[in-house]
Amino acid sequence: MPTVGELEVSPLCLGANVFGWTADADASFAVLDAFAEAGGTFVDTADSYMFRVPGNSGGESETIIGNWMAARGNRDAMVVATKVGSLPQRAGLGGENIKAACEDSLRRLRTDRIDLYYAHKDDPDTVQEETLDAFDALVEEGKVRQVGASNFSAARLRSALEISDRDGLVRYAALQPHYNLMERAGFESSLQDLLRSEGIACLPYYALAKGFLTGKYRGERVDSVRAEGASAYLEDPRGRAVLAVLDEIAAGYEVPVPAVALAWLAAQDTVAAPIASARTVEQLQNLLPMLTLQLTDDELRLLSHVSS
Repeated sequence: MPTVGELEVSPLCLGANVFGWTADADASFAVLDAFAEAGGTFVDTADSYMFRVPGNSGGESETIIGNWMAARGNRDAMVVATKVGSLPQRAGLGGENIKAACEDSLRRLRTDRIDLYYAHKDDPDTVQEETLDAFDALVEEGKVRQVGASNFSAARLRSALEISDRDGLVRYAALQPHYNLMERAGFESSLQDLLRSEGIACLPYYALAKGFLTGKYRGERVDSVRAEGASAYLEDPRGRAVLAVLDEIAAGYEVPVPAVALAWLAAQDTVAAPIASARTVEQLQNLLPMLTLQLTDDELRLLSHVSS
């Protein structure tokens, strides 16, 4: 099993950003049930999911997950990741804000601890010592098991690690960057080596390039809130070449295209588990084969070549 610090996680992390947005509570429960039944244990959310949706105020995704775990009685079987810093009423990485946001998340998740607690984005207005002091206190209290950083530059992540080592504070055990077959340069050029040398797990979001790597965006209109962003990849000269190779490999294994894209990502150096979301059980079924799919070295090299 992949690991994030001391946490054992499933090879696929279920992104819960759609819960309380394009998936209501019933649909979310069905997706979570199917994910757990298939052996999935790792779920990623945030306190800010999905405050931008009309009628929402934030925390809707956490609330659904908390209600589901309470209903199923399976909290100990799940690894729950959530984030702090992006919800407008709990913005930033100040110490008091982190403490208050953690209590809010614990209440919504109906649990006594968060397995992986991320700084959702860098906060240049708060000194990193204050942020890390707050995270360290939560770990000491048993309310958080591991901490991570999301959307950090290599320079800021490195400086945070230096502060943790200098002051004996908890270290970031994970980074959540934008990384997939179509978005490689930003991570591989500056962050990959740092994560490798520091033993930090990579948990990439937008693992399917906003849905483009599912193969469903090839010119025809698709009913999805992400359709425009995904379709833009068709303008990239690599786009159709990547899809063609994914089609070929998927046909050989008799698995859906997105499972192959996720398997490539999971095989990359430092990646513990890619994050992908599903608003229906049918969408989830197209992802689940990656839990056991092992691509050959030749297949991995071919995908790396056409996507570079």
